[in-house]
Amino acid sequence: MPRKKSGKTAARKFGETIERIEQFTDELHELSLSKQALTWGYEAALLKTYVAFERLMLDCIVAAVNNDTGTISARTGIAFPKHLTDEVCEYLVTSGGYFDFKGRAGLIKVVRGYVPDGHWLLNAVKKTHYKDQLDILVALRNFAAHESPASKRTAIAAVGQQQIGSAGSWVKRQGRFRTMTKSLIKLADEIETGAPY
Repeated sequence: MPRKKSGKTAARKFGETIERIEQFTDELHELSLSKQALTWGYEAALLKTYVAFERLMLDCIVAAVNNDTGTISARTGIAFPKHLTDEVCEYLVTSGGYFDFKGRAGLIKVVRGYVPDGHWLLNAVKKTHYKDQLDILVALRNFAAHESPASKRTAIAAVGQQQIGSAGSWVKRQGRFRTMTKSLIKLADEIETGAPY
């Protein structure tokens, strides 16, 4: 039988990816870049960070269902077979589309759709000390990706300021990017510690 998905492995891989992204931002500062180029570099780092976090969450939900279909059965009331492939589990989560959530509250809602209360993944994501950084990550990612008036308003609200030039310009200042990645790594560490597999 193939190996099951692992929340611990997903969390470790996330940490390694964030470390590479942080190295990338360090390298940006070693170059003679214009302010605009540095801003765009940080927007790229922000987008890659979001992609890595999204993958972490999807992999952890898939791991939860893949290792114990009782998790999703507890939420849906449907008795699933004991053994489902990774691909089937991912399909259950994405419905053949892409994985998406709106802010921390939206992420909690998505996770709750697949695991019962008290589950290791839900416990980690629900911790209030991750709320601000998760909301900022999602809002800035959306602003960087769309640059729409709506995404800008949401980003301004998330960062708690009166205005913001761009996602990259905000996150590159005052060590904000490292504050964000430090919080995300701490969350991944909690997931790795809490995951039984």
